[in-house]
Amino acid sequence: MGKQVWRAVVAGGAAAVFTAVAAVPAGAAEGGVAFSRVQVNGGKPIVIGTTKEVAVPASFRMATTHKWKFPAVFLYRSGGDDRLWHAIETSDCIKVSAGVCDFKETMYFDPSEYDMRNSEAGAWKVGAEVYFKGGGGDVDAKGLTVHVKRNSRLTVNAAPEPVAKGKTITVTGKVTRANWQTRKYAAYGGRHVSLQFKPAGSSSYTTVKKVYANGSGTLKTTVKASKTGTWRWSYGGNTTTGPSKSSGDNVVVK
Repeated sequence: MGKQVWRAVVAGGAAAVFTAVAAVPAGAAEGGVAFSRVQVNGGKPIVIGTTKEVAVPASFRMATTHKWKFPAVFLYRSGGDDRLWHAIETSDCIKVSAGVCDFKETMYFDPSEYDMRNSEAGAWKVGAEVYFKGGGGDVDAKGLTVHVKRNSRLTVNAAPEPVAKGKTITVTGKVTRANWQTRKYAAYGGRHVSLQFKPAGSSSYTTVKKVYANGSGTLKTTVKASKTGTWRWSYGGNTTTGPSKSSGDNVVVK
């Protein structure tokens, strides 16, 4: 099957048949269909930036004796009336047994093409639906939650380079977050961000201290130079914003 575009109802072209069933009923198999083994992005949050399309894998099993078309899983809020706009591509039936099919689906989120709103960041429920040849269909809530998040970014600069042992290093940076409505990254002030250090010869970072960004998203702190190594900032994210790490800035201590 080709890509189709969704929001509260599917819109455009051949996808117009999706307008028949809008609400998500409680329970399962309300219309003679049972959905199971539903997964979206392996249970991980969906993190979206400002320009790059994000392809999200999903899968599900459907059992029914009806003749069907257009099965899919989708993300919704408010009892099913608000669906998250994206394109989908669903495989043909992977036959398990008579009347039972497995499906692989890809959800495509493209902030440069669809009018995503910042208010859409957060928790979404997962539903599954199918439409029957000749009319009617089945829509079921699946009891799963997926978080859709705005991507964040961090920059770093550690100076002076090189530095004498025991002297002060100033580490600065900035935390920004994707604004889906302007399609640009904007300052994300007030964030609690970890300053991390990796000594020369080591493969892992450790947290040295935590610093709050100011209202403009700017980070600044000082540390004593003890050994050569690489400094970076790390932000853990929240319910609406994805985590991020800056690149590393190496400082030689003499």
